[in-house]
Amino acid sequence: MDQVSRFDFIILGSGIAGLSYALKVAQKGRVAIITKKNSAESNTNYAQGGIAAVVGKDDSFEMHVKDTLEAGAGLCREDIVRRIVEEGPARVNELIELGMNFSTEEDTTSHEKTLDLGREGGHSKRRILHAKDVTGREIERALLKAIAAEPNIQILENHFAVDLITSRKLGLAGADRCLGVYVLDKARQIVLTFAANVVLLATGGCGKVYLYTTNPDIATGDGVAMAYRAGARISNMEFIQFHPTCLYHPQAKSFLISEAVRGEGGVLKTYDGAEFMQAYHPMASLAPRDVVARAIDKEMKRSGSPHVWLDITGKPARFVMSRFPNIYETCLKFGIDITKQPIPVVPAAHYQCGGVETNIDGETGIGGLYAVGEVACTGLHGANRLASNSLLEALVCAHRAADHAMDHLPATELVGLPPWEPGTATNADEMVVISHNWDEIRRLMWDYVGIVRTQRRLQRAQARIKNLKAEIREYYWDFFVTSDLLELRNIATVAELIVACALQREESRGLHYNLDFPDTNPAWATRFTSIQRSWSAGVTSS
Repeated sequence: MDQVSRFDFIILGSGIAGLSYALKVAQKGRVAIITKKNSAESNTNYAQGGIAAVVGKDDSFEMHVKDTLEAGAGLCREDIVRRIVEEGPARVNELIELGMNFSTEEDTTSHEKTLDLGREGGHSKRRILHAKDVTGREIERALLKAIAAEPNIQILENHFAVDLITSRKLGLAGADRCLGVYVLDKARQIVLTFAANVVLLATGGCGKVYLYTTNPDIATGDGVAMAYRAGARISNMEFIQFHPTCLYHPQAKSFLISEAVRGEGGVLKTYDGAEFMQAYHPMASLAPRDVVARAIDKEMKRSGSPHVWLDITGKPARFVMSRFPNIYETCLKFGIDITKQPIPVVPAAHYQCGGVETNIDGETGIGGLYAVGEVACTGLHGANRLASNSLLEALVCAHRAADHAMDHLPATELVGLPPWEPGTATNADEMVVISHNWDEIRRLMWDYVGIVRTQRRLQRAQARIKNLKAEIREYYWDFFVTSDLLELRNIATVAELIVACALQREESRGLHYNLDFPDTNPAWATRFTSIQRSWSAGVTSS
């Protein structure tokens, strides 16, 4: 019996990037979508805002490009921005053709239905296509329905990718290529071997590296960590976007209050009820996220208050309930009627602007390995992501990666891959090691590598993470792998990469604000921070 499962394309992750890519490459071969939870569990599913695209009559590609470049604080790659912005409308139309139901409104003149375009922070025009405030959920529904009708696609739920298999790791001659992946079958607790000529990382971001995040529990930076261990270049990980408005309530876990609330007239106020954003930016409550998050952080520290308020009570109750039904209903469960009361909010880790460095076609530095979506760093977001540009990037780059992969399929047969070798590993004796280290990493990242940083805090974090990684490495080799251990291993690696990149950038720019280097340095205007694993230590290091 062949112990290796063979496919033409392997996709790690089941968000908008992975699913839309799968639908396209399925025409060329057998596809496996590997996801560590169920197929609908992804950062995409939790996206409330929408997709930024130029479809309005008063909008233009030039305006969208300008807004993106301004939000990116000088670090965006303009050629990448232009191409993604210009290709966006065609990809949105593909989604609509698949059955995606965007919110519409009736034109007052023609009485025809038109797309209802929202506005979010940093955007000069209304250009956010949305499905009420549950856009991500509707995208997942449409894509999964299309996936279910495609016989060439197999979804493997509750399967956790352990590590990429590359020709360099196997000691093969020639340029390094990705040949497959080792995967933990969580139900059977065995590690399987999957082989493919093309592997796509669509694993999302790393919000769970921080103590407070808007991300779901799955967001543990798995793709970045695996790519780093395989030898791919990782860039700009210091730029972690903290969403300014996460619901503050002891019983609410990671519930995001969409940027669109501010886009529709919501106003930020101090704990005492005073508006404050005018003092920080001309766009006030509609300023870019990095500005708003730092302002809230400063106001909270200045006053010692546990949160600030987001007040949309100035809008008609019927409008608020119709435009934000999910937010309205969720807040009401916690005793907050947002049509009559302001919403208590705090910043929380939200989006990873750096990642596995790729070109616009999703190519990494390892042959056959692509990365698309939040896991990738194309240069679109620069030092700060413009709201709702993430789903746009995922759609456009997934399309381009699929085209590129299908046009460059290797003619050679897949080489034989060795099965997973557990060595002398045994069952873990004390799970408290995992839970303790997990909590410690997330807390130290929040305290030392948060919205505002210093060199001393970063150095302290680096030293402690080094020690924690040594403990985790020993545990990893001594005991059988579990999903908890794999996630701990990955968040430790990603935390290390965030700190290493932050220490390289001796300036403040966008999402990276360092009190020891408070000014922006023009010399860093086009420079990415990059980390790449040294192979001199051997292939067994984690």
